[in-house]
Amino acid sequence: MTWELPDGYDDFRASCRAFVDAHLRPIVDAAELDPSLSLPAWRAAGEAGLMGLTVSSDVGGADADLKAVVVLAEELARASGGLAITALGSSYMAAPHIVLHGSEEQKKRYLPEVCSGESLVSILVSEPGAGSDVAALTSTAVPDHDGSWILNGSKMFITNASLSSIWIVAARTDQDARHRGITTFLVDPKTPGISWGNPLPKMGWHASDTREVYLDDVRIPADAVLGEVNHGFYQTMAAFQEERTILAAMAVGHAVECLALSRTYAREREVFGQKLIDLQSVRHTLARMEIALETARAAVYRAADRIDRQHPEAHRSVAVAKYHAANVANEVADSAVQLFGGMGFVEGTGVARHYRDARILRIGGGTDEVQLEILSRLGA
Repeated sequence: MTWELPDGYDDFRASCRAFVDAHLRPIVDAAELDPSLSLPAWRAAGEAGLMGLTVSSDVGGADADLKAVVVLAEELARASGGLAITALGSSYMAAPHIVLHGSEEQKKRYLPEVCSGESLVSILVSEPGAGSDVAALTSTAVPDHDGSWILNGSKMFITNASLSSIWIVAARTDQDARHRGITTFLVDPKTPGISWGNPLPKMGWHASDTREVYLDDVRIPADAVLGEVNHGFYQTMAAFQEERTILAAMAVGHAVECLALSRTYAREREVFGQKLIDLQSVRHTLARMEIALETARAAVYRAADRIDRQHPEAHRSVAVAKYHAANVANEVADSAVQLFGGMGFVEGTGVARHYRDARILRIGGGTDEVQLEILSRLGA
């Protein structure tokens, strides 16, 4: 494919943009103070068919592809990275574990309410001492005599922790096997023994509920296993490909919005008796922002298309897209703040929020360094 999406996606983008304009932009400031205020918006998103794009229509989904999710991610991030990750983290980073590895009973039980926007999902993998190194996690799941499992440990940086009604928890089920000894479980956050800390005071993503979670002798039933015992590491790593592509698409959204805001500001702002846009240096800055954005978008679309087609080098394209788009988002947001001058340092202009929200994209879902290591190994 070319860098442009096939026919039909433009109409879908227009629908996504209309939803964002109607339901998300009006609540951004309030949600930055209280992320729970976004919950009604996700029910509206469910009604609009945006919360289950890649889920089978048999359980309430839309049978769409990753390219559609990429378009949605761009449009959501244009409003707010924190709001975007709330929906995307649930429906397209956590829920796919159920889609790919859940039993038919688990799919029918959980996926309809995810697609409707009635329930959010959290994925609990990262720990205080295990982020990018998933195989280093230390939370444990020990089988009991009656077939149930006992969970213990703590999880860090959990998106939607207090908003979700479905958790997917990764825990060690074989102490000696490292990556071959991890299993994922479906857990009700209301289960006795579960607690969580206060919202983490983050630099960005203020509209996203992010907390540390504690598991203290949490008893879950035998049928809570998601997929196969001791296969959780492989399930988690496989899901990273789509997650990283979606995060890269969010980066494109941040860059699109920052460029649009900058162009508007440059046309309206007067300095030394002329519009900013009349200054060659400003026009060239905008041109460089556009060039960076277009290359990032092309990389993201290529990665999404390769995943949809199960291309043998899709994982390489994903690493390129994740690294490049995340860096472009930060560069474009920085240029926007500089162009706005003092107003760019003030909350309320939009570019300050995008500057804050874009920074995490070089870390979450696999750091810059992880992507470079993937590419260096694949290219060896």
